[in-house]
Amino acid sequence: MKNRKQNLRWLLIFILVLSVVCYTQYPKLSIISGYTAKNLASCVYVAGRSETSVIDNDHKAGLISLAKAQINAASTSSTSSVFGMHKRQAFYREGLGVVLLPKDAELPDSYLVPRRFQVSSVLPYPQGHGNPRDTVFPEVDYTQLQRGLDQAFSNPDKQRTRTAAVLYKNHLVAERYTEGFGPQTPVLGWSMTKSVLATLYGILQYQGRLDVNEKPGLPQWEEDERREITYNDLLRMQSGLSWEEEYGGISDVTKMLFLSEDMSTPQAEKKLIGPPGSIWYYSSGTSNLLSGLLRKQMPDAQEYLDFPYRELIDKIGMHSMLLETDLKGNFVGSSYGWASTRDWARFGLLYLNRGKWGDSQIFDPSWADYVASPTAHSEQGYGAHFWLNADGKYPDAPRDMYMANGFEGQHVFIIPSKELVIVRTGLAEDPDFELNTFLREVIAAFP
Repeated sequence: MKNRKQNLRWLLIFILVLSVVCYTQYPKLSIISGYTAKNLASCVYVAGRSETSVIDNDHKAGLISLAKAQINAASTSSTSSVFGMHKRQAFYREGLGVVLLPKDAELPDSYLVPRRFQVSSVLPYPQGHGNPRDTVFPEVDYTQLQRGLDQAFSNPDKQRTRTAAVLYKNHLVAERYTEGFGPQTPVLGWSMTKSVLATLYGILQYQGRLDVNEKPGLPQWEEDERREITYNDLLRMQSGLSWEEEYGGISDVTKMLFLSEDMSTPQAEKKLIGPPGSIWYYSSGTSNLLSGLLRKQMPDAQEYLDFPYRELIDKIGMHSMLLETDLKGNFVGSSYGWASTRDWARFGLLYLNRGKWGDSQIFDPSWADYVASPTAHSEQGYGAHFWLNADGKYPDAPRDMYMANGFEGQHVFIIPSKELVIVRTGLAEDPDFELNTFLREVIAAFP
């Protein structure tokens, strides 16, 4: 009798624990299956990778390993579920990338696509699309440079580096790729996309179409203190709007990225937790709000879709770049920009050259200073949709370094004092991939 009572007690405890786990974890399953469906389809249809490679390499970490995803070639889509539950679908659309369908949503029968302005140039990379010049700089220690790249790829199971490139004085001086990746393979930049989005505002300002100190004037903000928010506040992540940037469960950012039809609206609906300019808080919702506000600057949806490619991306030869949109046709400016490593490096060079590309001035030179100047309350770690090293976070890199950073260790480092652009992409970040060590070893090769 005593053993039966003990067994019953342990059974009740097990049921209670199982109930708590199901209650707390079950809502996450839709996020997990949504992530894997979206990532698989984008990696296959945007990056041109194989289904097997993505599943075996990208989907083997953490909770996402619980999902079972597969490609449906007939519909250029993917499906994913966790233990057969929370089935999600993601669809590829030529020119717009992959969209994850929210619950009860349907893919429209037709949609606008960006008009590309791609003109291939025979000039050597990075100015054009020809082979890079085989240039040797006498002041560069090429042995040390190779040691720096060796370090980045020395422990593939832990560091998970995929690509790296180094440009000095507008020349490609080193690059390296892991198996399955090459100079033309598009890589998801994640939050490096934020820096691309901010650049579009710099272009608008240079063209005299907008002043970042202006207020967006959203109707729903006019009745309270949100009416005082400026574009500058949004670009610097100091709007004071409430937001939860937490990826471990159900939060503002995961609901936006994996459950929303219109990603430009969640941040706009939030209330203030402090006056504009009084606090700094990193928010992907803010970037997608800015994407929606950019759309309001355009006469129509077609011009909105064309603008980034005509005025920036294709203008500097980043022909591999694709900005994915949500179901409502908004660029997901927080997260979903794809480009080859060489094209991400082109983006860094544009800033190293202070907006000058060939004979064109893309944005005012002062814009490079603006994005690289510290934002109040960020402890000198953040500018305007760019991260900074003004706080010395990376002690062995110059303090004037600023960077576009993304989830899982995507980086474009811009170092004006060294005339350097360094790109690294992969699936791991600090501490598994030691950024300061990598930067130290590469920078040591240059005077």
